[in-house]
Amino acid sequence: MTEMMRHNDILEWTRDHRVHHKYSETDADPHNARRGFFFSHIGWLLVRKHPDVARKGKQLDLSDLYADKVVMMQRRYYRLSIVIMCFLVPTAVPYYFWGESFQNAFFISSILRYVLTLNATWLVNSAAHMWGNRPYDKNINPAQNRGVAFSAVGEGFHNYHHTFPHDYGTSEFGWHLNVTTAFIDFFAMLGQVSDRRKISHDTVERRKARTGDGS
Repeated sequence: MTEMMRHNDILEWTRDHRVHHKYSETDADPHNARRGFFFSHIGWLLVRKHPDVARKGKQLDLSDLYADKVVMMQRRYYRLSIVIMCFLVPTAVPYYFWGESFQNAFFISSILRYVLTLNATWLVNSAAHMWGNRPYDKNINPAQNRGVAFSAVGEGFHNYHHTFPHDYGTSEFGWHLNVTTAFIDFFAMLGQVSDRRKISHDTVERRKARTGDGS
Protein backbone atom coordinates (compact mmCIF):
# COMPACT_ATOMS: atom_id res chain seq x y z
CA MET A 1 0.00 0.00 0.00
CA THR A 2 2.83 2.39 0.85
CA GLU A 3 4.43 1.89 -2.55
CA MET A 4 1.11 2.53 -4.30
CA MET A 5 0.62 5.72 -2.33
CA ARG A 6 4.17 6.93 -2.99
CA HIS A 7 3.87 6.19 -6.69
CA ASN A 8 1.42 9.00 -7.15
CA ASP A 9 3.02 12.11 -5.71
CA ILE A 10 3.63 14.65 -8.47
CA LEU A 11 7.40 14.33 -8.61
CA GLU A 12 7.58 10.54 -8.60
CA TRP A 13 4.68 10.15 -11.01
CA THR A 14 6.17 12.68 -13.44
CA ARG A 15 9.61 11.08 -13.25
CA ASP A 16 8.18 7.63 -14.00
CA HIS A 17 5.96 9.04 -16.74
CA ARG A 18 8.87 10.74 -18.46
CA VAL A 19 10.89 7.52 -18.35
CA HIS A 20 7.84 5.63 -19.62
CA HIS A 21 7.55 7.90 -22.66
CA LYS A 22 11.25 8.05 -23.44
CA TYR A 23 11.80 4.28 -23.15
CA SER A 24 8.30 2.91 -23.75
CA GLU A 25 8.00 -0.90 -23.86
CA THR A 26 11.62 -1.50 -22.84
CA ASP A 27 13.13 -2.61 -19.53
CA ALA A 28 13.56 1.08 -18.67
CA ASP A 29 9.77 1.53 -18.84
CA PRO A 30 8.45 1.21 -15.25
CA HIS A 31 5.29 -0.57 -16.43
CA ASN A 32 6.55 -2.23 -19.61
CA ALA A 33 3.47 -3.72 -21.30
CA ARG A 34 5.59 -6.30 -23.11
CA ARG A 35 5.91 -8.06 -19.75
CA GLY A 36 2.18 -8.82 -19.80
CA PHE A 37 -1.12 -7.39 -18.64
CA PHE A 38 -0.70 -8.16 -14.94
CA PHE A 39 2.75 -6.60 -14.74
CA SER A 40 1.78 -3.41 -16.57
CA HIS A 41 -1.48 -3.11 -14.62
CA ILE A 42 -0.35 -3.67 -11.03
CA GLY A 43 2.60 -6.07 -10.91
CA TRP A 44 5.17 -3.33 -11.44
CA LEU A 45 4.10 -1.82 -8.10
CA LEU A 46 4.63 -5.12 -6.29
CA VAL A 47 8.23 -5.85 -7.33
CA ARG A 48 11.53 -4.02 -7.39
CA LYS A 49 11.98 -1.81 -10.40
CA HIS A 50 14.18 -3.10 -13.18
CA PRO A 51 17.71 -1.61 -12.83
CA ASP A 52 17.27 0.13 -16.20
CA VAL A 53 14.35 2.15 -14.79
CA ALA A 54 16.51 3.65 -12.06
CA ARG A 55 19.53 4.06 -14.34
CA LYS A 56 17.65 5.83 -17.12
CA GLY A 57 15.55 7.79 -14.64
CA LYS A 58 18.69 9.35 -13.15
CA GLN A 59 19.60 10.68 -16.59
CA LEU A 60 16.44 12.76 -16.84
CA ASP A 61 16.39 16.47 -16.07
CA LEU A 62 13.94 16.95 -13.19
CA SER A 63 15.15 20.40 -12.19
CA ASP A 64 11.81 21.96 -13.16
CA LEU A 65 10.03 19.72 -10.65
CA TYR A 66 12.45 20.34 -7.80
CA ALA A 67 12.17 24.08 -8.43
CA ASP A 68 8.36 24.01 -8.26
CA LYS A 69 7.19 24.92 -4.74
CA VAL A 70 3.78 23.29 -5.20
CA VAL A 71 5.35 19.99 -6.31
CA MET A 72 7.73 19.94 -3.37
CA MET A 73 5.06 20.90 -0.84
CA GLN A 74 2.78 18.14 -2.12
CA ARG A 75 5.66 15.66 -1.94
CA ARG A 76 6.47 16.69 1.63
CA TYR A 77 2.91 16.15 2.89
CA TYR A 78 1.77 13.46 0.46
CA ARG A 79 1.35 10.53 2.84
CA LEU A 80 -0.55 12.65 5.36
CA SER A 81 -2.79 14.09 2.64
CA ILE A 82 -3.55 10.58 1.36
CA VAL A 83 -4.68 9.44 4.80
CA ILE A 84 -6.85 12.52 5.30
CA MET A 85 -8.33 13.12 1.85
CA CYS A 86 -8.46 9.56 0.53
CA PHE A 87 -9.65 7.72 3.63
CA LEU A 88 -10.71 9.94 6.54
CA VAL A 89 -12.80 12.55 4.69
CA PRO A 90 -14.69 10.07 2.42
CA THR A 91 -15.53 8.05 5.53
CA ALA A 92 -16.43 10.96 7.79
CA VAL A 93 -18.70 12.89 5.38
CA PRO A 94 -21.33 10.15 4.75
CA TYR A 95 -21.09 8.97 8.36
CA TYR A 96 -21.59 12.35 10.06
CA PHE A 97 -23.66 14.24 7.48
CA TRP A 98 -25.65 11.59 5.59
CA GLY A 99 -26.43 9.21 8.44
CA GLU A 100 -24.60 6.32 6.79
CA SER A 101 -23.26 3.47 8.89
CA PHE A 102 -19.54 3.57 9.64
CA GLN A 103 -19.01 0.23 7.86
CA ASN A 104 -20.66 1.43 4.64
CA ALA A 105 -18.94 4.79 4.80
CA PHE A 106 -15.52 3.20 5.23
CA PHE A 107 -15.75 0.16 2.96
CA ILE A 108 -17.76 1.76 0.13
CA SER A 109 -17.04 5.50 0.09
CA SER A 110 -13.40 5.03 1.02
CA ILE A 111 -12.03 1.56 0.22
CA LEU A 112 -14.20 0.50 -2.74
CA ARG A 113 -13.94 3.94 -4.35
CA TYR A 114 -10.16 3.86 -3.91
CA VAL A 115 -9.82 0.39 -5.45
CA LEU A 116 -12.03 1.23 -8.43
CA THR A 117 -10.25 4.51 -9.07
CA LEU A 118 -6.82 2.87 -8.92
CA ASN A 119 -7.77 0.12 -11.33
CA ALA A 120 -9.44 2.53 -13.74
CA THR A 121 -6.21 4.53 -13.78
CA TRP A 122 -3.96 1.48 -14.15
CA LEU A 123 -5.88 0.43 -17.27
CA VAL A 124 -4.05 3.26 -19.04
CA ASN A 125 -0.78 1.38 -18.49
CA SER A 126 -2.18 -2.05 -19.33
CA ALA A 127 -5.29 -2.21 -21.54
CA ALA A 128 -4.50 0.98 -23.46
CA HIS A 129 -1.08 -0.43 -24.29
CA MET A 130 -2.51 -3.66 -25.66
CA TRP A 131 -5.98 -3.34 -27.19
CA GLY A 132 -7.41 -0.82 -29.62
CA ASN A 133 -6.69 0.79 -32.97
CA ARG A 134 -3.61 2.82 -33.86
CA PRO A 135 -4.64 5.58 -36.29
CA TYR A 136 -1.60 7.78 -35.60
CA ASP A 137 1.29 5.32 -35.31
CA LYS A 138 0.82 1.62 -36.01
CA ASN A 139 4.42 0.90 -34.99
CA ILE A 140 3.92 1.46 -31.25
CA ASN A 141 1.99 -0.49 -28.63
CA PRO A 142 -0.23 2.30 -27.17
CA ALA A 143 -3.70 2.24 -28.72
CA GLN A 144 -6.96 4.17 -28.82
CA ASN A 145 -9.21 2.46 -26.26
CA ARG A 146 -12.58 4.12 -25.70
CA GLY A 147 -13.36 1.99 -22.67
CA VAL A 148 -10.23 3.21 -20.94
CA ALA A 149 -10.96 6.76 -22.07
CA PHE A 150 -14.30 6.52 -20.26
CA SER A 151 -12.95 4.87 -17.09
CA ALA A 152 -9.90 7.14 -16.84
CA VAL A 153 -11.79 10.36 -17.76
CA GLY A 154 -9.95 10.91 -21.03
CA GLU A 155 -6.66 9.04 -20.82
CA GLY A 156 -7.62 6.20 -23.17
CA PHE A 157 -6.69 7.94 -26.42
CA HIS A 158 -3.25 6.52 -25.92
CA ASN A 159 -1.98 6.11 -29.46
CA TYR A 160 -2.48 9.84 -29.89
CA HIS A 161 -0.89 10.61 -26.54
CA HIS A 162 2.29 8.66 -27.31
CA THR A 163 2.48 10.04 -30.84
CA PHE A 164 1.96 13.63 -29.68
CA PRO A 165 2.97 13.60 -25.98
CA HIS A 166 3.20 17.40 -25.81
CA ASP A 167 -0.51 17.89 -26.57
CA TYR A 168 -2.15 18.77 -23.25
CA GLY A 169 -5.49 17.29 -24.32
CA THR A 170 -4.13 13.76 -25.03
CA SER A 171 -6.64 13.59 -27.90
CA GLU A 172 -7.65 15.38 -31.08
CA PHE A 173 -11.33 15.19 -30.08
CA GLY A 174 -11.49 17.93 -27.48
CA TRP A 175 -13.91 17.17 -24.63
CA HIS A 176 -15.25 13.92 -26.17
CA LEU A 177 -14.94 11.29 -23.41
CA ASN A 178 -12.30 13.58 -21.95
CA VAL A 179 -13.32 15.19 -18.67
CA THR A 180 -9.66 15.88 -17.90
CA THR A 181 -9.30 18.24 -20.86
CA ALA A 182 -12.55 19.98 -19.94
CA PHE A 183 -11.23 20.42 -16.39
CA ILE A 184 -8.01 21.99 -17.66
CA ASP A 185 -9.90 24.27 -20.05
CA PHE A 186 -12.25 25.39 -17.27
CA PHE A 187 -9.37 26.49 -15.09
CA ALA A 188 -7.70 28.11 -18.09
CA MET A 189 -10.81 30.29 -18.39
CA LEU A 190 -10.28 31.27 -14.75
CA GLY A 191 -6.68 32.22 -15.47
CA GLN A 192 -5.21 29.34 -13.50
CA VAL A 193 -3.75 27.46 -16.52
CA SER A 194 -1.51 28.82 -19.25
CA ASP A 195 0.76 27.64 -22.08
CA ARG A 196 -1.52 24.84 -23.26
CA ARG A 197 0.04 23.15 -26.28
CA LYS A 198 -2.17 21.73 -29.03
CA ILE A 199 -1.18 19.93 -32.21
CA SER A 200 -2.56 21.42 -35.43
CA HIS A 201 -5.11 19.46 -37.43
CA ASP A 202 -2.84 19.44 -40.49
CA THR A 203 0.04 17.94 -38.50
CA VAL A 204 -2.22 15.21 -37.12
CA GLU A 205 -3.58 14.35 -40.57
CA ARG A 206 -0.10 14.17 -42.10
CA ARG A 207 1.07 11.85 -39.34
CA LYS A 208 -1.99 9.61 -39.72
CA ALA A 209 -1.33 9.30 -43.44
CA ARG A 210 2.34 8.50 -42.89
CA THR A 211 2.33 6.06 -39.96
CA GLY A 212 -1.29 5.30 -39.05
CA ASP A 213 -3.07 1.96 -39.44
CA GLY A 214 -5.82 3.51 -41.56
CA SER A 215 -8.52 3.20 -38.89
